[in-house]
Amino acid sequence: MIDIDYLNFLENILTDNRKEKFLKVLETRTKHFTIAVEDIFQMHNTSAVMRSCEIFGIQELNVIEQRYGKSIDKEIAMGAQKWVDINTFDSITNCVDTLKNKGYQIIATTPHEGDCLMDDFDISKPSALFFGTERDGLSQEILERADGFLKIPMVGFTESLNISVSAAIIIQNLTSRLRKTDINWHLSEQEILEKRLAWAKNSIKDIKRIEERYFIDNPKSVL
Repeated sequence: MIDIDYLNFLENILTDNRKEKFLKVLETRTKHFTIAVEDIFQMHNTSAVMRSCEIFGIQELNVIEQRYGKSIDKEIAMGAQKWVDINTFDSITNCVDTLKNKGYQIIATTPHEGDCLMDDFDISKPSALFFGTERDGLSQEILERADGFLKIPMVGFTESLNISVSAAIIIQNLTSRLRKTDINWHLSEQEILEKRLAWAKNSIKDIKRIEERYFIDNPKSVL
């Protein structure tokens, strides 16, 4: 439960333009699609995927760190880490199970023949889109547990794209199509309040001191 008084207190510190920007962006945010990246060796690619999620309105990015324990490249992400929720998993199994339990179908992105072309993909179902390593593609476990397969149509000699490029193309296509439908893809009212609070905290310098002062003055308030 969000403490509305605390939210209002923090948002009063922000400029009107900042608050209006939050509301405008939140109108386009969705969890109908979520993105998962598997053991990306070059972490700047994960950072670039996160940036694409933020730009095109995907609220959550799931990162599997089964083999490589690298951190987000903040220079590549260019601040996107403040606005996108990053869920980390220590195994493929844990990630897939968690997303399935949330109601997502697992969609493996591959360049193989016979896979569903991007423009033909059914966007009505909540979907977790998985992207694999630059060198090996998706793991066998994900391919075996996938509910469907998706590929980008290509007409040249080259058979694959860099993961960050592939993710940007697919995310832009699917979210653009989604917003033209009457599917209930928006964040819930509670999720919007949660993001307003998180984003306000991310926007205020010395937030820990301000937070401590507020709760001393308002001991009955809760986060």
